[in-house]
Amino acid sequence: MLDANTKTQLKAYLEKVVMPIEIDASLDDSTKSAEMLSLLNDIKSLSDMVTLREHRNDGQRTPSFAVNRVGADMGIRFAGIPMGHEFTSLILALLQAGGHPPKTEADVIEQIRNLDGEFRFETYISLSCHSCPEVVQSLNLMAVINPKIRHVMIDGALFQDEVKEREIMSVPSVFLNGQLFGSGRMELAEILAKLDTGSVKRDAEKISQKDVFDLLIVGGGPAGASAAIYAARKGIRTGIVAERFGGQVMDTMGIENFISVKATEGPKLVAALEQHVKEYDVDVMNLQRAAALIPGDLIEIKLASGASLKARSVILATGARWREMNVPGEQEYRNRGVAYCPHCDGPLYKGKRVAVIGGGNSGVEAAIDLAGIVKHVTLIEYDSQLRADSVLQRKLHSLPNVTVITSAQSTEVSGDGTRVNGLHYTDRKNGTAHTVDLEGIFVQIGLLPNTDWIKGTVALTARGEIEIDARGQTSVPGVFAAGDVTNIPFKQIIIAMGEGSKAALSAFDHLIRSSAPAEAEVAVAA
Repeated sequence: MLDANTKTQLKAYLEKVVMPIEIDASLDDSTKSAEMLSLLNDIKSLSDMVTLREHRNDGQRTPSFAVNRVGADMGIRFAGIPMGHEFTSLILALLQAGGHPPKTEADVIEQIRNLDGEFRFETYISLSCHSCPEVVQSLNLMAVINPKIRHVMIDGALFQDEVKEREIMSVPSVFLNGQLFGSGRMELAEILAKLDTGSVKRDAEKISQKDVFDLLIVGGGPAGASAAIYAARKGIRTGIVAERFGGQVMDTMGIENFISVKATEGPKLVAALEQHVKEYDVDVMNLQRAAALIPGDLIEIKLASGASLKARSVILATGARWREMNVPGEQEYRNRGVAYCPHCDGPLYKGKRVAVIGGGNSGVEAAIDLAGIVKHVTLIEYDSQLRADSVLQRKLHSLPNVTVITSAQSTEVSGDGTRVNGLHYTDRKNGTAHTVDLEGIFVQIGLLPNTDWIKGTVALTARGEIEIDARGQTSVPGVFAAGDVTNIPFKQIIIAMGEGSKAALSAFDHLIRSSAPAEAEVAVAA
């Protein structure tokens, strides 16, 4: 099951295990059970600390397996074969069950340990989803720490009857005690905040007590991280407040134009950014959404949690979010047929008919990827021609199960009350109305800047982007901006990083000039 290189790496990890591990496999006569057993035998062969037991007709999902410390029920189970993006989840589960300490803050571990109640989590994933592992790993860790918590990862492609019964149309989808708990990427802190409702208030109180920052960066994407590193290297008191560290990059599957790195994935790049930021004295306040900016000698940032922060200078790097179609039915069927991540949710539409909205690079790439999974793809483009790179268009047109419709304006998403069953559009050439029967719609029509919270305070363009000058200065003194949230012409990770660095240098220059004693200025002038 595992190649020689993977076995070598896994053997090195298993050498860190200090307590014996027992794997209990629930099997049947299927091909997938045989594949799972092959994987588990490979793991067993790599360490004397691992034992394997096989079970038939034990009432568990098949194929599946539990990872336990010998003599203890850790509450971790994998229903499916955790390869692809979930292989790391398996490795971490083995290490943690084997007594290797997690890299988690002591106060977070204590918070998990103090959760009271019975928590039975089920997480439906797809092996191609890069947002799923973080959820799986967080819940597995919680199960290891608190015996009242149990968690099973379920491969939706393997257990399609459950997916259909529970009407799951996006991953990850997390159920708690049989009820939907949440969908989409969730960090450990987000999960804990939903379970420990008092934590939001406690965090807000702690944040409000923080001293004034020299520079406060709002946003934790590439621009914000770059700005924080440059600012911290100047020796000034620097903070980051972010709704989600990493921003949209966390949802980016393949990155092949980041100079000096031939190829990487969004989550990997974000992890490297976070590690780099942590090398410096930067106060990172994650999972905090900015709600208002109040100009003044000390600029105030109010947060949605009720907390408030003050700083001598601010950089706005809140990035952008997926642009929506804004047609009837889109919100009603969001995550019930309307999706925005083809890599994550594509496997759930195997053998079905779907549409992709958007003819740029993102839309055409999505259509190409989905064509290898689904029965048929209809690509809908508003313009009279596709805007994607020619190499992508050639590949798209070579696929037999793809239909391209241009000059089409989407007008409505229809459904049966439970899930999507069609897309309505108007032919912009002659005004005729059409309907495409389908079961999924992937929206890929660009991004919207996250500036709703500063409208009326900072000057914005007609498109809602923050207006900046060559130094990154906004219309508000002491407030700078960088990255996809601004009116820079090209939205690229590497450009956002450069803009973040520039904004930090400009903010530092502003601090020096605004804090210079008046007599010193006179002396220089003389």
